[in-house]
Amino acid sequence: MTHEMVTALGPLLAAEASAEAQACGEESGDLEQAVWLRLLERLDATGPPADPRRWVRRAVRSEARRSRRRARAERPYATEPADDDGPGPEQRALAAVRRRELHEAVRRLPGRCPVLMAALLSPEDLTYREIAGELGISQGSLGPERSRCLGCLRRLLTAEVAAR
Repeated sequence: MTHEMVTALGPLLAAEASAEAQACGEESGDLEQAVWLRLLERLDATGPPADPRRWVRRAVRSEARRSRRRARAERPYATEPADDDGPGPEQRALAAVRRRELHEAVRRLPGRCPVLMAALLSPEDLTYREIAGELGISQGSLGPERSRCLGCLRRLLTAEVAAR
C-alpha cells in the first residue's frame, strides 16, 4: 500500500467508519482498522481496487454488517467467569506441580514409607483400618510409622529446598 493511497483514502475511511460505527455498536477506529486490514489482504491477493473510494465505502458497510451479525450471535455469560471464587489456571498449574513434586519425593522414601504415604495421600481418603488392611500391619502401628515417614519426608524436602 502506498503512502499516497493511505493519504487519499484516510479521510474518506474515517468519515465512513464514523458514520457506520454507532449503528453497528462498534468503535469507528475498530472499523477503520478492519477495513485497512482487508485492503492490505486485497493488495496482496489481487492488487489495488479499480475504484478505491467505492471499495472503501463498500468495505466499511460490509464490516459494519459483519459486526452486527457477530453481536447478534454472541451471548453473554450468565455470570462473569472472573467472578469465580476458585483458583485460576495459574494457581491450579502450580498446585499440580507441587503435588507431582510431593509424590516424587514420597517415592524416594525408604522402606514401607512410599506405600504408606501413597495410601495416606490417596484421593480415595482411606481410613486407618483400610490402610492397615491394605498394608498388612496393625492399625495401632500406623500412627508411629506415619510419624517416622513424615520425619523422613521432612528431612528429604528440607535438604532439597536448601540445595536450591
